[in-house]
Amino acid sequence: MKKRLNITIDEELYKKVRALSFFRNESISEIIRRSLKAWIDKKIGKKENLILSAKDEKEILEILASDEFITSEEAKEILDL
Repeated sequence: MKKRLNITIDEELYKKVRALSFFRNESISEIIRRSLKAWIDKKIGKKENLILSAKDEKEILEILASDEFITSEEAKEILDL
């Protein structure tokens, strides 16, 4: 399923993508979709799952190690629910 998206680009970039669209006989949208996908794949790979930076992972592990967790029953009792 495709989603509609409005973007703003500078005039020079628009002229270039418009010319490319004409020469390749492709829509501007298709060129932008392919280009964006290629850029994302290059930057983060094809990992579609949660991606954590080393800092994020370290912070989560510290929270899990140091925080005290209670059961839902204990939380209900504390909150008088």
